[in-house]
Amino acid sequence: MGKEHDKQAIDIKHGIKDLLLITIGIFSAAFGLKGFLLTNHFIDGGATGISLLVSAITQVPLYILIIVVNIPFIIMGYKTLGRVFALKTSLAIAGLAIVVGLVEFPNITDDNLLVAIFGGFFLGAGIGMAVRGGAVIDGTEVLAIFLSRKFGTTMGDIVMGINIIIFSTAAYFLSLEIAMYSMITYLSASKTLDFIVEGIEEYIGVTIISNKSEDMRLMIIETIGRGVTVYRGKRGFGKRGETADVDIIFTVITRLEINKLNTEIEKIEPEAFVVMHSIKDTKGGMIKKRPLHA
Repeated sequence: MGKEHDKQAIDIKHGIKDLLLITIGIFSAAFGLKGFLLTNHFIDGGATGISLLVSAITQVPLYILIIVVNIPFIIMGYKTLGRVFALKTSLAIAGLAIVVGLVEFPNITDDNLLVAIFGGFFLGAGIGMAVRGGAVIDGTEVLAIFLSRKFGTTMGDIVMGINIIIFSTAAYFLSLEIAMYSMITYLSASKTLDFIVEGIEEYIGVTIISNKSEDMRLMIIETIGRGVTVYRGKRGFGKRGETADVDIIFTVITRLEINKLNTEIEKIEPEAFVVMHSIKDTKGGMIKKRPLHA
């Protein structure tokens, strides 16, 4: 009974957090659209860009197009990522359409460069917040996942192809200048989206193979202030493929700590074999804590 209650409490906590993130995302995206992009006829990439482009050409209200354009992506999301994702996304897109249709936002500026940069910033932040809440308010990535699984192409190639079509169409129907400013909007939105989804800090996974693995382990815990995982492995070397047992140290640090870790490793064993690779995000452990020593 206690465990079930704990599970329900966790579900409720995460549900409230997701709702808050999606709500913030909706208002941020709506502010980017109505406070910057709409009045200047700038567009973005992806499904939002398609909605903005069609609205500029046909004068159909944007809030209607946001729903219509994203319906196929919601269906793909249901087939590809499941019912919960599709439900959250449906509610998020409906919420964005309602806010765009009913809430008034002031026109912040008519300076084209500021419109492109900050319109993209608020739109990208909104999409990123919704993604962190487990939904999307722009269905392009759902389409990319769906097509990449079906045809074996990369998601990056699909997104790039979609956006080439969108901006080429904008150049033809609107103007080349608007298309170029819209590309700045897209770059601003995509970079902000990456920043929101992947986090402020970039994490680095570090694997250390050393003859002094115990000293390395203690150094990471006591000097760097991070947790470690120790793997039992074999070290292969020599022409005959001789092996020897070795403890393999793995830890996760931030990029700001790389220099300090390298210095400490060199103090213990300069010849140690060290492999580093980027990690998008982490959960739990000691990575979120500050180092024990400056």
